[in-house]
Order: sequence, then structure tokens, then C-alpha cells
Amino acid sequence: MTRKILSLAAVGLSACTIQRWQPSQPVAADDHMAHMAMADMAAPNASPRAGGFAQGTPGLPPSATTAKARIEASPRHGEWVKLAWSPGSSDSLMAWIVYPVRSDKAPVVVVVHEIFGLQTWVRGVADQLAADGYISIAPDLVSRARGGPSTVELGADSARRLIASVSVADKNAGIAAAASYAMSQPSALHKYGVVGYCWGGQTSWQHAINNGVPGFSAAVAYYGTPYMQGSAVNGDSLAKIKVPVMLLSGTGDARITAAMPAIDSAMKALGKDYFGRNYEGAIHGFLRAQDDATPQGQPSPNGAANLAATKDAWPRTIEFFRKHLGK
Repeated sequence: MTRKILSLAAVGLSACTIQRWQPSQPVAADDHMAHMAMADMAAPNASPRAGGFAQGTPGLPPSATTAKARIEASPRHGEWVKLAWSPGSSDSLMAWIVYPVRSDKAPVVVVVHEIFGLQTWVRGVADQLAADGYISIAPDLVSRARGGPSTVELGADSARRLIASVSVADKNAGIAAAASYAMSQPSALHKYGVVGYCWGGQTSWQHAINNGVPGFSAAVAYYGTPYMQGSAVNGDSLAKIKVPVMLLSGTGDARITAAMPAIDSAMKALGKDYFGRNYEGAIHGFLRAQDDATPQGQPSPNGAANLAATKDAWPRTIEFFRKHLGK
């Protein structure tokens, strides 16, 4: 196949460059300061949520500061499981799986964590997917890099250092292992989708390009782009995609905002089933941040936009999975 390289605006699109929140300055359009702050706020002594509901907004995934309470109060069964990276392998990874309360068989959704690793917030997202009717499983794709499977949550900085060594092959193998395990459960349908955030959003694209394992039916990327070559997207790699893909981001991430028109054009030119939406004023990491207070306990300058984006993006994600995976 003739190589097709589609130009983008001259922007850097490497996965998730993170800076710390600087409360004395406005939130910059092209960084992830609030995202990093929300990752740090997953600790037990995190700053309070701007709103008053300790478990977050009903019907939506929890925010960073409400995830722990959401998991503790969940009526759904969640558990840690060890999975082989590949059939017959003695090397294993850890994953968190949550089962919905339903009498019929359920499709599977694999939740791919951010650059911060498998944190409590990701497990909270998995719980919400189970509330929406899916068997959800979140693999710790840093398991090999950290020396083996563990339920101990890595700090954001430690996870970021380790995650650089996680290859695309390991990402796809870990997702495949998680999907295969979940689909093998008696209560599961043999059909799965993938949803990822930040680093996990890019990983969702990579899994779609790799075509997954039998049963793979849809991919959702939150604020993550496909593999980039400098400022260009490789049309040959996107041509390999066989499943519907959705990209959801916020205009506060200037890099992905600049990339989205070219990604949209490329996917349409290739005849792919694709939908993209960029939410006005929402930051990178808006689903985690929502309207949580800043680490200093002040209202987030982007809280209203983040929550508005979440209220549209999450129902849209569930609608997308119901269309392509079933209810």
C-alpha cells in the first residue's frame, strides 16, 4: 500500500507531558497541570470536591476525589485478578474486574488507565461501566515494568517513570489478556470494547490499529491521539482499523484540538466509522477532574466546562458501546 501521510498543524503530540498546577497562574491551554493535580488528589487526604456529593454525580464516573467513596459504596462485585500476559505464559499482570447486576449475559469493556497507572479513579470508572451494564476490566499495564503484579497503587510520578518502558506490544497483549479473561466468564458475551484516557486514549487507538482479538468491536479514546510521526498522522496505520472509533477531548488541550481536524479528515477519507467531539473550555483529563476543587481547596477555573463535557461525553460513550457491543 502506498504510504499516506496527512499533515497536521505544527504541534507536538507526544503522549501526556505533565506539569504541576500553579494556582497563581491561569490554566494554560496547552498543558495538563490540572490533570496532574487531580492524579495527586486521589490520595486519602485530598482536597474536597467543589460540589457536595461525596460519591460524585449519580450516573457519571466519579471524579478524582470521589472515586474512593464510590468504590466503597458500590453494590457491584469487584475483585483483583491475576492474568497471564499470553496463553501459557508464567509472567502475569494484575487487573481489576467489576460485574454488573443483571440476569442476562453482558458485553465487556476494557478500561485503559492514564499515564499515572491503575489508580483508584480508573477502578471507579470501571465501577460506573458495570453500573451501566458491562463487565468492566481494568488491567495494570505497568505490571511487567514494576516487577510483577501488585494491588499497591503507584504514585503518579513513579508510574510516569515506569510507563515509558511499556511497549506497544505489551499494551496490546495486556488488553487482549484482560478482554479474553472477561469474555471467558460465564456471564459474558464474546464481544468487547476498549476505552482509554490520556496515555490510555492513545493506547485505545493502537489497539484498534492492531485489531485486538476476536470479539473486539469498538474503541473510545479520551484525549489521546493515534500514533504520530512528528506533526503528521500515518494514514497507512489508520487504514488497518476495522472497528468504530470515537475521540473525545477538550479545547483546553491545544495539541489535540489542533490534531482533531486532520484525524477526522483522515478517518473519513479512509471510510472509517469515526466520531470526534472537542468540548469548549474543558481541559485534558476533564473526566477525572470534573468540578473538583483545586489542591488548594479553591473552585476549579475549568470546573463548569469539565462537568458539562463529562455530562455529554459519558452518555455518548455508553450510547456508542450499546450500539456496537449491545446492551
